[in-house]
Amino acid sequence: MRCVGTVVRGIRTPIIKENDDLATIVVDSLMAAKESEGFEFRDKDIVAITEAVVAISEGNYVTVDDVAEDVAKKFPSKEIGVTNPILSRNRFSIILKGIARGMDKITLLSSFPADEVGNGILDERALDESEFNLGSVITEEDYEKNFSSWIHPFTGINMVDFYRELIESEDCEVEFVFSNDVKTILDYTNDVLTCDIHTRKKTTKMLKEKGANVYGLHEILVEPIGDSGCNPEYGLLGSNKATEERLKLFPKTGDKLVNEVQKRLIELTGKQIEVMVYGDGAFKDPVGKIWELADPVVSPAHTAGLVGYPNEIKLKYVSDNQFADLHGDELKEAIKEEIRQKAENLTGQMITEGTTPRVLTDLIGSLCDLTSGSGDKGTPVIFIQGYFDNLAND
Repeated sequence: MRCVGTVVRGIRTPIIKENDDLATIVVDSLMAAKESEGFEFRDKDIVAITEAVVAISEGNYVTVDDVAEDVAKKFPSKEIGVTNPILSRNRFSIILKGIARGMDKITLLSSFPADEVGNGILDERALDESEFNLGSVITEEDYEKNFSSWIHPFTGINMVDFYRELIESEDCEVEFVFSNDVKTILDYTNDVLTCDIHTRKKTTKMLKEKGANVYGLHEILVEPIGDSGCNPEYGLLGSNKATEERLKLFPKTGDKLVNEVQKRLIELTGKQIEVMVYGDGAFKDPVGKIWELADPVVSPAHTAGLVGYPNEIKLKYVSDNQFADLHGDELKEAIKEEIRQKAENLTGQMITEGTTPRVLTDLIGSLCDLTSGSGDKGTPVIFIQGYFDNLAND
């Protein structure tokens, strides 16, 4: 019998730059890894490519000036509310720089004690000991008096100070307000740019129903400014800082890439290999309290074989209940047979209780993100074997 289940390999590639033939790089790197490591391809293997190199290879960049121009077109008043931005130098600072460059005044509303993905903005213990609670509206003056000494334990900076300095460096006035009710912004301005990621549609709809002039960050740079990049579906969501004047957007050609890589691999190996593009994994750090998913989706593109949910039985449940009186090889064979006979859709059955009810690409993308990391591993391609295997597969 096989003694190993799922195997995950980080695949090293050349450093990928704008206009590189990424499909060829991915396939060639996998073939080189095969020779180096001595593995063989199998049906239902998975190849995953990080979204960063997809966007880099397609040259999907915009400048701070591009952001400023698009925002100024949408908000000719030059005075706007910016609501619930992510508190991140990598994710939002260059976007905010562009917004400030195109505006005369920004009222920045932030949720507290943390942003949407868990980046803190004040000390929760200080909040508990103050006159304020999660339903309060905290003015900039209140914040300065009660909470401004707080710095993030990982970054060592206070994001209010950081964002204030950034906005003012673009000759733009700024006022901060802290509220967990986004409608609070309407007490300050009727022109609103919403910046939340996963609740964006609900937020923009709610503010529009209140009569506000609203755009979401997902509606900025959906079309190019001159020869700039763009993302028709996600706008500036999923973007990352490239330089002090340039942003790398979320990729827009992922579907074409995954299908081309799959086609070439099937031709070379004769195996049905699935391919996906992945970004942030959808997991939360229990120590830092940060939910990793700052991208709008985990996987912006994937082949058809990766659509769906796991359909697994819980081994512990079966062992403790149906086969409580069996042990050793007899127990193993009984469980194997239970797996072989399982229905194609186990949704709602007790036999699945405790398995993970998430879409496959979210689970696989999290596995890939943890494998490749965000630093200097140099493995933007992840190769997974045995993910769809189970105990019954010898």
